[in-house]
Amino acid sequence: MTEITSLRPALAVALAAVAVVPILASGRRPNLRESWTILAAGGAFAIVASMLPAALNGTILVSELGTFVAGVDLSLRADPLGLLFATVASLLWLITSFYSIGYVRGLDEHAQTRYFAAFAASVAAALGVAFAANLVTLFVFYELLTVATYPLVTHDETPEARAAGRKYLAYTFGGGVAVLAGTVLVATMTGTTAFTPGGIAGLAESDPLLARAAFVLLVVGFGVKAALMPLHSWLPDAMVAPTPVSGLLHAVAVVKSGVFGVARVLLDVFGVDLTASLGLGLPLAIVAAATLLIASIIALRQDNLKRRLAYSTVSQLSYIVLGLAVLDPQSITGGLLHIPAHAFMKLTLFFTAGAIHVETHTDDISEMAGIGKRMPLTMLAFGVAAAGMAGIPLVAGFVSKWYLLLGSVSAGQTLFAVVLLLSGVLNIAYFWPVFYQAFFESEDDHDAKPLVEFSLGGESRSILPEASRPESDPITDGGHGDDDGLESPHGGEESHHGGPPAGGWERRGWRGAESTWFMLGPILAAMTGAVVLGVIPRTAVFLRLVEVIVAAATGGAV
Repeated sequence: MTEITSLRPALAVALAAVAVVPILASGRRPNLRESWTILAAGGAFAIVASMLPAALNGTILVSELGTFVAGVDLSLRADPLGLLFATVASLLWLITSFYSIGYVRGLDEHAQTRYFAAFAASVAAALGVAFAANLVTLFVFYELLTVATYPLVTHDETPEARAAGRKYLAYTFGGGVAVLAGTVLVATMTGTTAFTPGGIAGLAESDPLLARAAFVLLVVGFGVKAALMPLHSWLPDAMVAPTPVSGLLHAVAVVKSGVFGVARVLLDVFGVDLTASLGLGLPLAIVAAATLLIASIIALRQDNLKRRLAYSTVSQLSYIVLGLAVLDPQSITGGLLHIPAHAFMKLTLFFTAGAIHVETHTDDISEMAGIGKRMPLTMLAFGVAAAGMAGIPLVAGFVSKWYLLLGSVSAGQTLFAVVLLLSGVLNIAYFWPVFYQAFFESEDDHDAKPLVEFSLGGESRSILPEASRPESDPITDGGHGDDDGLESPHGGEESHHGGPPAGGWERRGWRGAESTWFMLGPILAAMTGAVVLGVIPRTAVFLRLVEVIVAAATGGAV
């Protein structure tokens, strides 16, 4: 590939970062503040998209920002792998920005200016992670991402939110220390930390014991944000954050920065051949497979919809790590393609959970019987995204999991193919009851038994009457007063606090009366993205990018 100097990688990061200033300055003018958010998101996506043709044609754009420390340049590089992550992050930031407007206004959220500013800073850090040209630059932006997202995790300012924030910092900063230690080892052994397709040549000639130690440190450090077990517990606890933040954590930036880091280590630091010769692929694949199954089983037990989605994320991220760790070109293709596939599907699912909360104040699955009458388009989008998560054809998840299955069989790792198939069954087991209750059960004759009725199958109770609901139930998404002076454009059902109101759900029809279009539009846009990726993945660019990445990393076409 040819490298040319360009300001565009730096400009994409800078635009998102600089947007923080006018957003903060416009705190007393909400419409202007949100206009800055939309303009920054649209501009960042346009810059990222403008670099795609060059990457697909073998040209890499590089922004040199000067020397960071002795012998290490602070450099940004828009290669195909970086653009894969950057395109997902910038596009979904744009979609999430519209959704956030509907969400924070619908709940009259407090500190809305801080919310939008922190969101912009978080995406700037994520783009820095995507375009980092070496391990040191990646480490810097990886840590900045933790700092930028902390105000979002603790946004509600409740004891639960503060506790979740402390746990988030402890885990992610601990992971950062491991990344730094691994980076120092790589630099000591090779004299460089620059990413090289196929791996840094000097590592193959270094001490195998030190090389293995560096690999473990880097993978553990990035594995924290990738939520590999047992490093995952911060992620479900972070669900106290507002739902758009949950989408940011699970689909757009934070967890994707973790799996992206793992991909950089396997493909551009150690390389496929050296990873295999050191015997490091199989242990990582076993950890990913175990995480994949255990998290799915735990998801079955979660009645709170966001927590069920959180454990689903823990499981789905391990699809990506498993595909990379199997080290077969087809499995790597499936793992990398699952980055955008999971992003669109999981963002759709979190958006639906947030819309349900804003409009009906309902968070528990056991209280959602018949809610399809009240929110038909929202629950239809949930069903489509859930089908993709389970690997049903015509949705994005099928294509990525197909490559994962082919790669596992091709590599002679049939056990991992069985794990993938079993996980698909578990996905159906924890998603189908939500969709079934929404459209095929009624709130006045509701049986909340799970699809699989045994101790791990989840809730077995029906809707709790209002009088018996504990007063100490935590509020997951807020519901605070607004200190920015915004008025809610739509009321929701303020007269009750979860579950169907007296007389049952109101039937709203299929024309969008169920919610504001600031929320419903992004839900349908994210769902459409998941379908497009499932039907025409090469036309949607992502598969073409992945093919270029895999060819450079393995030396052969998929």
